[in-house]
Amino acid sequence: MSASIRFREQTAPFAQKLFDEVRQLSRSQWGVTRLGYSETETRVMKHIESVAVSMGLETEYDLAGNLWMILPGKNRDLPAIVTGSHADSVPEGGNYDGLAGVTAAMAVARWLKSEGIELERDLRVNCFRCEERGLFGSLGLCGKVKAHDLQRRHSADGPTLGEAMQACGVDPMRLTTGEPVMDLKKLAAYIEIHIDQSPKLDSLPDTRVGLVTGIRGCYFHLAVKCIGTTAHAGAIEYDARQDALMAASTFFVRAREKWHERVQAGDDLVFTVGICNTPSFAALNIIPGEVTFSVDIRTLSEETKEVFTEIFYEEAKRVEAEFGVRFEFDVPLYTPPSACDPELMRKLQDAADRVDVKMLRMASGAGHDGMAIEQAGIPMAMLFVANQNGSHNPHEDMQMDDFLMATDVLREMIEHFDD
Repeated sequence: MSASIRFREQTAPFAQKLFDEVRQLSRSQWGVTRLGYSETETRVMKHIESVAVSMGLETEYDLAGNLWMILPGKNRDLPAIVTGSHADSVPEGGNYDGLAGVTAAMAVARWLKSEGIELERDLRVNCFRCEERGLFGSLGLCGKVKAHDLQRRHSADGPTLGEAMQACGVDPMRLTTGEPVMDLKKLAAYIEIHIDQSPKLDSLPDTRVGLVTGIRGCYFHLAVKCIGTTAHAGAIEYDARQDALMAASTFFVRAREKWHERVQAGDDLVFTVGICNTPSFAALNIIPGEVTFSVDIRTLSEETKEVFTEIFYEEAKRVEAEFGVRFEFDVPLYTPPSACDPELMRKLQDAADRVDVKMLRMASGAGHDGMAIEQAGIPMAMLFVANQNGSHNPHEDMQMDDFLMATDVLREMIEHFDD
């Protein structure tokens, strides 16, 4: 029986058990909820640590609260291979976003340990905290958390990020110093398995694993205001209106048209307005005088970002002139794109060929901890696994066979990393 078949047979029950146990520890009304730096996330990480200890792995936590599970290699002075993902979820999310990558990495370490396979270097399985809230576990590792981010809240009545960190025994200000909390030169490469958060892989009958080429950068406004004049819906004629909602809606449609033009021209680009609110006193018979909305622009290309944002702001000026309104843009936040390392991608492709797994090369539209790791100078690569029913909702439904294929590629790559 081949190593690939034996690995998959041994991994399936181990992975299913861990998935089920973590689901039970974090089950909420509709899905699972394990918010970053919450008691639930801590409880899940402690359970994962206990599984790692039972496997004979060394464990430790860094100053950002991230969990590391270590399988020693022959030469512990060599930089380690890192693989894993994050422990947290969005509120009422699915069970596999993040957890699939942690489980896959643990399965590989378990296999190597049970087979007596000693790598040339340490294998460090990571379990990052608080990815969903803004990559704060991995940014914390790199010392790149912004001081103002510590005032952010999951909800209006919840603790700030800084307060949540302190409740978990983490000194939040240490993570804002610009100094990593561990020597990053001791990390040779970071490889992460994650569910595909688009329907792309699940639409393909024969290709269920994705080889990620890069992670799109994200340019976004948290709160843009379109300001017009609040007035009586029945008393103001067409030409006299300064309707903020109509103006904002027109702006959205025109921005979408410009987005379509760029995609038709071959650009990698996605555009989203995820939040759009009128004031709390909005009513049927009131012309909205103010609308607040968010903007999310993502691309693999810095040039595309520059071109589209210029078009975007020009279109806003045209709408201002047409509707007699004004747009107030908050300071944009920007995370640059991250490219996957070509050599790691080659190693993963070679491993996939050896275990007969077809892979689709694809970009990641979602952000991942790998962005913080790559931007800290560590080579990064990712594999995606097909999943059903999308992501960031309770209905994620990753199939075990798909998970095993991706995890087998990871195993083969890590096992022969230094060949």
